[in-house]
Amino acid sequence: MSSRPPLMLIILLLSFPQIVETIYSPALPLIANRYQVGPEDAGQTLSLWFIGFALGVVVWGRLCDLWGRRPALLAGLTLYALGAGWALIAPDFIHLLGARLLSAFGAAVGSIVTQTALRDSYSGESLGRVFSLLGMALAISPAVGMLAGEEIAVTTGHEGVFAALGLLAAALLTASCILWPETLPASIAVVPFRSTLRRMLLDGAIWRCAMLVSVFNLAIFGYYQLGPFLFAGLEGSWIDFGRSGIVLAAASVIAAVANSRLLRRGWSVEKLTRLGILLLAAGAMLVMLFARGPAILLGMAVIAGAYAIAIPNILSQALKAYADRLGTAGAILSLFYYNLLGAGLLLAGVVQRLDLVLIACATTAALAFFYPRSRPN
Repeated sequence: MSSRPPLMLIILLLSFPQIVETIYSPALPLIANRYQVGPEDAGQTLSLWFIGFALGVVVWGRLCDLWGRRPALLAGLTLYALGAGWALIAPDFIHLLGARLLSAFGAAVGSIVTQTALRDSYSGESLGRVFSLLGMALAISPAVGMLAGEEIAVTTGHEGVFAALGLLAAALLTASCILWPETLPASIAVVPFRSTLRRMLLDGAIWRCAMLVSVFNLAIFGYYQLGPFLFAGLEGSWIDFGRSGIVLAAASVIAAVANSRLLRRGWSVEKLTRLGILLLAAGAMLVMLFARGPAILLGMAVIAGAYAIAIPNILSQALKAYADRLGTAGAILSLFYYNLLGAGLLLAGVVQRLDLVLIACATTAALAFFYPRSRPN
């Protein structure tokens, strides 16, 4: 097996999809104004992102196994940069939607290739520890994106946001060309896609994992989708939407550190996932209590902590049974949960009620986690 990719580059690439989405989020009201569309339509650009993203992870995950990890990564980053350039010059809202779909398709490579390379390079407890470390990076990346996005949007408008996204993609593409090795094991044969898809469609553990990942992400990205308009309607708020990311990042980092320590103390993945679900439910109740003011950040901070605990543990164990087909299996798993997430965001855009979205997320997570455990063998 080739040498491992640099951990810092892995962190940047895995954080890349989340950073670019949270940079974009503060610009949603500007985009609605520029293209003369309502908040629901502007918010759907975020929903469509995940549909394109789901398609992307399937294609890049499969190409990981066919071409290798490195060529797939470079091709995806190139397409993302082209999509950001198209969005920058989009003459109307339809063109913007097309650009967003292309960008999402390309950005998906940052998620699937890096996770696949990690599973190539690490296993067992070491893989769990690396995912825990990455959980800290993923906790910080939304705050970085939201702060950067708000500053860029205020000073240069939505055009500056798209230009910044294109420059970020170009920088990561250059770094990957120089530093990213090929990690595809030479001894692993390419497994047919259809047989893997058929096996995973019938695998209850995979669907349980997909449902959990999708609802935790919906809880976070539902805030990114609905939050800008919620804060825009508040007068005299002590914090704005962009800076609210600092609160969420701080809570996530604290939870990620706690997760790492609990792993070292012998807590199981199942126990930590259960803790994440309980925190998600608690945060959803707090948001419902404070649904009309910036104090919703108290509940969202708890939810951010739940995400930082649950997601690394769920993903680190998700594909243990598919070690001979990691790229393809990772692509199919991502297809499942990103389609579920995209559907959830479409519904959230229609409902326009963050508290109801979060209550639904907590309920679904509890059902997905606890119900199969109560069934007889």
